[in-house]
Amino acid sequence: MTYRPAEKSIRASLKGTWPIWRNMAVYFCVYSVVGHWLEIPYCLFMDLFGIVDPDSLVWDDPFYPFCVYGVGATVCTIILLPLKDYIVARCPSRKLALAIFFAAAAGACLVMELAMGFMLNQPNAAGEYPLWDNSNLPLNILGQAWLVNDLALGAVATLYTWAVYPATERLLARVPRRAMDVIAAVIVVGFIALCAVKFS
Repeated sequence: MTYRPAEKSIRASLKGTWPIWRNMAVYFCVYSVVGHWLEIPYCLFMDLFGIVDPDSLVWDDPFYPFCVYGVGATVCTIILLPLKDYIVARCPSRKLALAIFFAAAAGACLVMELAMGFMLNQPNAAGEYPLWDNSNLPLNILGQAWLVNDLALGAVATLYTWAVYPATERLLARVPRRAMDVIAAVIVVGFIALCAVKFS
């Protein structure tokens, strides 16, 4: 299976250059906020089953950055995008490559959720988790990860890697470099200011 020429040429022209790192900084900032917005309807749906804590941070200020989604976008760009290239190059069909990639992306999301949980979500002396508690849900892993979440996040990672990222790169490649540098600087400085306000 071959790549779409436009997508491959953009990837090749940006690899290891200033524009790809500049764009990743933009994606980190933007998706840290947009990820929160995407989590709100997901949690509203899950709340129908009484799963979401009413005191969850997701219900707070929608401009509160969830940096885990910025990290997720960065991981997709640095790790999952090359993995996609590898899988597509070796699969006889694009549909099979997509299915294999989705499974790999869901697995990566599970590992990330576990890692974030072990770093940031350790129970206190009373055994209560500070950020989330999956221990009572079926298909949970060590109380930190939940397979249902990981499948949903795997779908989002697949959509991002296969569609959103290539389309966004094509769009940003049309913006003059100096103008894009200014836009990126504004976004990054604005995000730093947002974090300073929200995390203080």
